Amino acid sequence: NPYILATLLFGLGLGTTITFASSHWLLAWMGLEINTLAIIPLMAQHHHPRAVEATTKYFLTQATAAAMLLFASTTNAWLTGQWDIQQMSHPFPLTLITLALALKIGLAPMHTWLPEVLQGLDLTTGLVLSTWQKLAPFALLLQIQNVNPTILVTLGLASTLVGGWGGLNQTQLRKVLAYSSIAHLGWMILILQYSPSLSLLALLTYFVMTFSTFLVFKLNKSTSINALAISWTKAPILTSLTPLVLLSLGGLPPLTGFMPKWLILQELAKQDLAPLATLAALSALLSLYFYLRISYAMTLTMSPNNLTGVTPWRFSSPQLTLPLAIATTATISLL
Repeated sequence: NPYILATLLFGLGLGTTITFASSHWLLAWMGLEINTLAIIPLMAQHHHPRAVEATTKYFLTQATAAAMLLFASTTNAWLTGQWDIQQMSHPFPLTLITLALALKIGLAPMHTWLPEVLQGLDLTTGLVLSTWQKLAPFALLLQIQNVNPTILVTLGLASTLVGGWGGLNQTQLRKVLAYSSIAHLGWMILILQYSPSLSLLALLTYFVMTFSTFLVFKLNKSTSINALAISWTKAPILTSLTPLVLLSLGGLPPLTGFMPKWLILQELAKQDLAPLATLAALSALLSLYFYLRISYAMTLTMSPNNLTGVTPWRFSSPQLTLPLAIATTATISLL
């Protein structure tokens, strides 16, 4: 029903906007809560046991994270007598809030729910979960000052490594995208303390690239690596461009995805964190392996050309192809 859909999407937007606009912890928590409640019906709309299971898992993790956030902010109010987001000073609530937000966006080692949840959703809701749902907690992480850098660096490095290792053995595309999301978030958190603007740049480029990837898979109607092998017949022009999109996600020059990684490594080196930068760069190689694997399955393997499969690409809808064209162009040539 379009009215219900419009209401839910409006709620989604409202929750994020409230969190963006808040300087008081209670308001921020309310925004996150509205956000969670708005996406839950969208996730469970297919009434398939797998979707319902994913929704339940998502609801439980988000509720836990929100409760943890509320507990930390009340503790902070109790210890220091103030609710202001910018004025956090006590280390205990600071650490607790950082961990709660990390659980909300799925940073390692609190990441285990993300691949499971994403696997149970359709690609459109999965896209919303991978992009829009990261905005509000990320805005809060940006606003928290003087948090212990060790925590953020540990979370970031763990995420890049887990995002690399986890995706290696996957055959399901949505799980691969979930691990890819964890790895990219790791890069953003790594640099958050030292250069928030770079962190935002990484988030923005990640959004564009993920948007493009999800739309490609949606157009192909493929959810596993095996299904990609016949995408030549479904969308030939697109299939020849997709490896570039995937390599951009992996962060290879001269594609867009290379830019944030390059600048982040440069900034880490400036901060005398060369070993950290080296580790992050090496963990990116892990991610690159599974992107290459998908590109290989998609374009470098011969597909069986049957005439029935050749027709669909001529009739794809402009609602899908226009955003896809814009996102793909941005992903490949923004650098």
